[in-house]
Amino acid sequence: MNKRILLTAVIALGVLGAIFGFKYLQIRQAKAAMAARKPAPAAVTTTPAVQETWRSTLHAVGSLESFRGVTLRAEIEGRIVHVGFESGARVQAGDVLVELDSQAETAQLRSNEATARLAALNLVRARDLRENSTNTQADLDTAEATAAQTAAATEATKATLAKKRIVAPFAGRLGLRQVNPGQFLNKADLIVTLEASDPIYADFSLPQQDVTQLRPGLPVKVSIDAFADREFDGVVEAIDPRINETTRNLRVRARLPNPDEALRPGMFVRVDVVLPDERPVVVLPATAIVYSPYGDSVYVVAKNEQGVLAAQQRFVQVGPKRGDQISLLGGVKPGEEIVTAGQGKLRPGTPVTVNNSVVPTNNPAPKPAES
Repeated sequence: MNKRILLTAVIALGVLGAIFGFKYLQIRQAKAAMAARKPAPAAVTTTPAVQETWRSTLHAVGSLESFRGVTLRAEIEGRIVHVGFESGARVQAGDVLVELDSQAETAQLRSNEATARLAALNLVRARDLRENSTNTQADLDTAEATAAQTAAATEATKATLAKKRIVAPFAGRLGLRQVNPGQFLNKADLIVTLEASDPIYADFSLPQQDVTQLRPGLPVKVSIDAFADREFDGVVEAIDPRINETTRNLRVRARLPNPDEALRPGMFVRVDVVLPDERPVVVLPATAIVYSPYGDSVYVVAKNEQGVLAAQQRFVQVGPKRGDQISLLGGVKPGEEIVTAGQGKLRPGTPVTVNNSVVPTNNPAPKPAES
């Protein structure tokens, strides 16, 4: 009986051992197969890094301001008898825009002029009499004061009459008309806006660390969304002597020619101040840059130790941008092959295959495609 039990136990142990051995062999074979398996190369597009010489620029955003701009309002009340302009018209300095009823002031002026002439004659007589000691010094003083008062009254009436005619203070283009003939105009009522926009100003701000690089006369290039295919040239005209205590920014004003009046006051613009110094930079399509909180990087394609094309991550120092291109101030050497599309599936050391049948745009001055 004991021999049977022992034999059964030996047989059972042998079966279990065979099963465990078979499973162990299967696991080892699976591990070996997984170790031998290689990931499929990731398809990417690449471009060689190119060295160019770029001028340094300072980038800013700002808005356009009129060379001259005013809002014309009434200085005196009265009924409008004539409106001499239309909305959007171009006017010259001194052109009459609005005339108010001035009959009362005209009559008052004639009265004052008559009184002034009489006072002037009385003053002449008083001086003659005083030379002959016929009148007193007090009589002469009274005559002089009366003549001065009547002359001042005449000038005041003339000033009131001048305010009844509202003229353009400078040449420019008018805005929308806010008045009509027959309307009663109160003091400070809006009449029309007048803008002179050739040339035009671009006002923008730069951080205080750029103050040492700025000076009047530096060229600027202005771009605006409304004219995506144009770039406007100008020069720095003035720099605010005071830095804003809240933002620590410096206000700068550039002057741009605007003969066709394409640029309008109030437009949002992007401004590049072109500095005189030039520097060598490595240029790549902007799509090559991988932005992350811990630093900007690119993927360089080169053969690894096994002779297989693989991607290696390289941290870079990003410089100015120009159209579809971006400059690098460090981290990449000219001639190195850089990934421009497909970075999302890459990790350091990932095998790659290059497919440049479709590549990202790389134009320093791109223009919008026509629909």
